[in-house]
Amino acid sequence: MPIVSGKSLGQRRPLFADWSWPLPEEVSRPEGTPLRTILDRVVRDQVEAFRQRQQQDQLVRVLTARQIDEAAERGRIAMGGSEVPQQPVDPDAAVATALQAFQDGLFLVVVDGIDYTGLDQLIPLQDDSRITFIRLTLLAGG
Repeated sequence: MPIVSGKSLGQRRPLFADWSWPLPEEVSRPEGTPLRTILDRVVRDQVEAFRQRQQQDQLVRVLTARQIDEAAERGRIAMGGSEVPQQPVDPDAAVATALQAFQDGLFLVVVDGIDYTGLDQLIPLQDDSRITFIRLTLLAGG
C-alpha cells in the first residue's frame, strides 16, 4: 500500500502522521492514473475517515486505568461523548476545493521523488509508492 505523508515548507514537523492508502482499483492502472483521479480518491477517503471519527467521538467510552494514566501524561483525558454537533462535509465540495488549491499552487504533490504539476499527468502508482503533499507557505507582507 502506498504511504501518504504531508509536509509544510519551513516546518520540521510533518502536517500529519504518515498513513497507508489501499490502492483503489481505479488508480492502479499500469499506464498510470491522472493526478486528478488520485486527489479525488484521497480526498473522498479522508472525508469518509473524518465522518467515522465524528461518529466514534459521539460514543461514550470506558477507559482503563492505563489509558487514563497515559492520557494524563499527555495533559488531556477525553472520554468521548462529545457534545459538539457533527460537521457535515460534502465530498464533492471537498474534492473541488482540493483541486482548486492544487491549481492555485497552494500545495505540491510528489510521488516517488517526482514533482507532478498537472492534474492530467499520468502517475504510475505502485504498492510501495510514497505520495507526499507539500503545503507551500505564503510570504507575509509581499
